[in-house]
Amino acid sequence: MLDSPLPGFTPWPPAEAELYRSLGYWTGETFSDLLAARAARHPDAVAVVDTAQRWTYAELQTRAQELATGFAELGIRPRDRVLVQLPNIAEFVEVIFGLFQAGALPVFCLPAHRQAELVPIAQASGAVALITCHHHQLFDHAALAETVRGAAAELDHVIVVADRGAAAPAGTVGLDELRRTPGEFPVLDAAEVAFLQLSGGSTGIPKLIPRTHDDYLYSVRRSAELCGLDSGSVYLAALPVAHNFPMSSPGILGALFAGGTVALAADPTPSTAFAAIERFGVTISGLVPPLARVWAERAEAGTPHDLSSLRVLLVGGARCPDELARRIGPALGVTVQQVFGMAEGLVCYTRLDDPEEVIMGTQGRPMSDLDQVAVVDADGAPVAPGADGMLITKGPYTIRGYYNNPEANERSFTAEGWYRTGDVVALRPDGNLVVKGRDGDRVNRGGEKVSAEELEEHLLEHPAVRDAAIVSVPDAALGERTCAFVLATDPAAAPTLAELRKFVRERGVAAWKLPDLVQVVDSFPETGVGKTSRRALRAALSERANR
Repeated sequence: MLDSPLPGFTPWPPAEAELYRSLGYWTGETFSDLLAARAARHPDAVAVVDTAQRWTYAELQTRAQELATGFAELGIRPRDRVLVQLPNIAEFVEVIFGLFQAGALPVFCLPAHRQAELVPIAQASGAVALITCHHHQLFDHAALAETVRGAAAELDHVIVVADRGAAAPAGTVGLDELRRTPGEFPVLDAAEVAFLQLSGGSTGIPKLIPRTHDDYLYSVRRSAELCGLDSGSVYLAALPVAHNFPMSSPGILGALFAGGTVALAADPTPSTAFAAIERFGVTISGLVPPLARVWAERAEAGTPHDLSSLRVLLVGGARCPDELARRIGPALGVTVQQVFGMAEGLVCYTRLDDPEEVIMGTQGRPMSDLDQVAVVDADGAPVAPGADGMLITKGPYTIRGYYNNPEANERSFTAEGWYRTGDVVALRPDGNLVVKGRDGDRVNRGGEKVSAEELEEHLLEHPAVRDAAIVSVPDAALGERTCAFVLATDPAAAPTLAELRKFVRERGVAAWKLPDLVQVVDSFPETGVGKTSRRALRAALSERANR
């Protein structure tokens, strides 16, 4: 057991840490302890399935321990950082638990990441290895890994999940080559950092989020409880599984905590995901709003797949429009559960037994009675009750600082340990939050602030609008104007700017909130987890203006 915290990690203040332990929020359990306990209790229950693999809890534990021994023989030591860039395949689960068992720290990367993202992540984390697949979606990830190794001085090893029936590329180590008879493993402290996640929207030095066994497993346990998971639950990871949402809200880790089954879908398209729901008897899944819309539309149009096992669909990662929230349940035959949170910590859920008005119109309330939230103005002063403001938070699973990044910590954390989320919200008297958007998603139009989320909500009520995204456009007179990117319900009858302005104005909206420009497009560019990329939309506008 190591005597001091990981350099670059900001721990919770001792008094608060002791409080969380004394109340049982932090239990001293590590991820390896969790898997060992489930393997002992449910050895023959199915833990993980994908289209090619099906492992019981006992098999998963053995596979993870075999890999842990192989990692150690390769030279990966406790606290060594290891980039994990794997798609939604069963190997993802055995790899991360193998790293946990070895005391190494996974650094979770997305399959969509390329050199521009991976090299800075490798450098900022000091990673000694990168675990990836050979090919995924016709892209050679092994070749990319070699490029990253050449640019990151400390990255010595590239470990590859080889294509089925093929050997790993020259110069890399095949994952299966590392399997060894399990030996002795390091004794871990649950207060230690377990892994590093990536903060969304990072620029410059990547913002790496250190999560401990204690704090993250509390989040997992509480999420599993609020989402009603038990040993009969089957959680479908349709979003990229390395993202915080499908990992822990309640995600694959929540399913494993409950003794349920993790099912992995290669992609979130209805054709793939609906087949997985039917094949594996999926009971719960989670999506970002654009994908939830696609699922609902496909179900409404008719599907040959039996979706009757699916009982709960979580929607999060971005504000779910009220009209979409109302549509999902009837379309898919599920209970909608809204989730709002961040990889840095705070997670809010609507409860399964909440009134419909709460489920459809809010993003839920904090999951822990020790979560502290406040809504403040730009100067950090509390806003009037119910008014819009910036959300700050702290609690038993909200980090106190990014890994080895003092500049980001100065911007994102107060001296008292509050995390500045960057989200604009309103706090209702019943404790539920209504998310109004990101602080950066607000258009400053001549000093008047236009919420992208609010204007999108109005536009989505227009029958000719299938989806909408608002971005800011630089303007010499006003500073910024609003541009509405629109997906038309019928591309042959796309709405005009005049029609949309008239429609929104008639809904009682202030004139300065009306869209100044409209761009009808065939699709929205997306981030690696399916969110609409406002940055890419702004870039597209800039490119058109410069032609």
